[in-house]
Amino acid sequence: MSVSLVVIRLEIADQSPFPQGFRYSAVEGMGEEELRDKALGLAKHALSGKSELERAAVLHQHMGSRAMGDMVIETYEPASGGQEASGALHDAQTESGLSQEAGGASQAAPDSPSKQLPEQISFFSGNPSVEIVHGIMHLYKTNKMTSLTEDVRRSAMVCILTVPATMTSHDLMKLMGPFNDVMEHMKIIRDPTPNQYMVLIKFSSQADADSFYTACNGRQFNSIEEAVCQLVYVERAEVIKSEDGASLPVMELTELPKCTVCLERMDESVNGVLTTLCNHSFHSQCLQRWEDATCPVCRYCQTPEPVEENKCFECGVQENLWICLICGHIGCGRYVSRHAYKHFEETQHTYAMQLTNHRVWDYAGDNYVHRLVASKTDGKMVQFDCEGETCQDEKIDALQLEYSYLLTSQLDSQRIYWENKIVHLEKETAEEINNMKAKFKETLERCDNLEQRLGEISKEKQSLEKKCTQLNTRVVKLSQELKEEQEMNRCLRANQTQLQAQLAEEEHKAKESGERKDVVITELQEQLRDVMFYLETQQKIEQLSSEARSEIQEGHINIPASQSSFDGAGPSSGRGRRGRGRKRK
Repeated sequence: MSVSLVVIRLEIADQSPFPQGFRYSAVEGMGEEELRDKALGLAKHALSGKSELERAAVLHQHMGSRAMGDMVIETYEPASGGQEASGALHDAQTESGLSQEAGGASQAAPDSPSKQLPEQISFFSGNPSVEIVHGIMHLYKTNKMTSLTEDVRRSAMVCILTVPATMTSHDLMKLMGPFNDVMEHMKIIRDPTPNQYMVLIKFSSQADADSFYTACNGRQFNSIEEAVCQLVYVERAEVIKSEDGASLPVMELTELPKCTVCLERMDESVNGVLTTLCNHSFHSQCLQRWEDATCPVCRYCQTPEPVEENKCFECGVQENLWICLICGHIGCGRYVSRHAYKHFEETQHTYAMQLTNHRVWDYAGDNYVHRLVASKTDGKMVQFDCEGETCQDEKIDALQLEYSYLLTSQLDSQRIYWENKIVHLEKETAEEINNMKAKFKETLERCDNLEQRLGEISKEKQSLEKKCTQLNTRVVKLSQELKEEQEMNRCLRANQTQLQAQLAEEEHKAKESGERKDVVITELQEQLRDVMFYLETQQKIEQLSSEARSEIQEGHINIPASQSSFDGAGPSSGRGRRGRGRKRK
């Protein structure tokens, strides 16, 4: 027997307290942070980098039409004999200790009786095993299947999905009586759904949970009512705040809707899932005995044709509409704008029903799931085992009728699709023709404007050609004048060069003439000095006596030549010195 594990998520409001002892995980060795990352991986990715308004819009989109309500959680823990004895012993010890302390206090201070009382008195108000939270209960189905005959890890916690409200807690404890010794605790969860509640049972081991599952699954709660005990294994139970993205899809999990008549969860293994126009989902078996055209819950009149209020939430289309069985979102089909499928991609809400014919589509299995069951192995449509030829005939007739409906609806949808396609193509063609006509008119107008512009440009061209001829004539004249000026400039430069050469030559000659004159002047100055020296000497000698005069005549005067005379004296200077050395006779 194959069973699938479920994940129970309690989405609570921001101000609601956390229930005690609700969290559970069948996977050993995983911490709270790892479990939180696994549960909110997609939510963190979807909400990261968004503002407060964008986060609120995403949370509201995934919340849909669901509303939070008060849930009452009652916890029952069986007490063993040893625990009761130890508790009584602890109470007795506590009372004896208090009496001894009180006796000692009375002996120490008999005049103050108030000192005999303890300083603190413990008390509590209300029922400590009952908690009230405000939120929504989500039920997710895992994509993996396990068998009770296989020795694999499942879970030590099971869940009774639906228990009739007529069954009291005392009746439930009678049902759990044989397994009281192996049960750790039991939580009864009462949500706003009327006439039913849910029960979580935690056993000591997986073997005990398997025994309870084998003994009680599919068993009637009592002999009066037809309700049976439907059990599922709980892989994980978690509590998440709504602001953290508790309504967002979870990786590898599928959220299941709930039938409001039989209070059972609906998935692809249920024989027939129908949703009315008032957004109430039921099993097909639940509506077999209902012959009225109204909804069993709200008595809303059901009409097969689309009503004026039904339209796509995104584009407003009123044809080919599909309603989500999880949150009530209405979107258009794949042949319009695919908003229903986009809603599935964003929220992972698997089941949607077509409003016109009440057919339910499973996006994950890519099949219809109403009144038919898809095989897990090959994906083909199969039917449940049934006893008796009458049941088989009814099944065959139902399958034939369903196939006829399916074929007719598919042909109608294809006809509507291709008719819409033809109309769309005709509209597009007409629009293209109108656009081409408009473009042709614009082209003619542009051609006329270009012709006018061409005439104006031709006139401008003629006038520019005349101006260009005149400018060419002026350019020729200016070129000739430029050549003449250049020739004159060349001649002037040649004359300037020649005159500069003559000037340099004359300057050189004047320099040489000046040098020769300086030499002559120098020689004349030396000769003049010699003559003056001779005259002065002669006058002094004539003034001397005759003896001195004779002595001077007989003597000799030698004047040494100066260094400058040896270095640069010319022939004239040599002659002057020789003249000075001559004797005066």
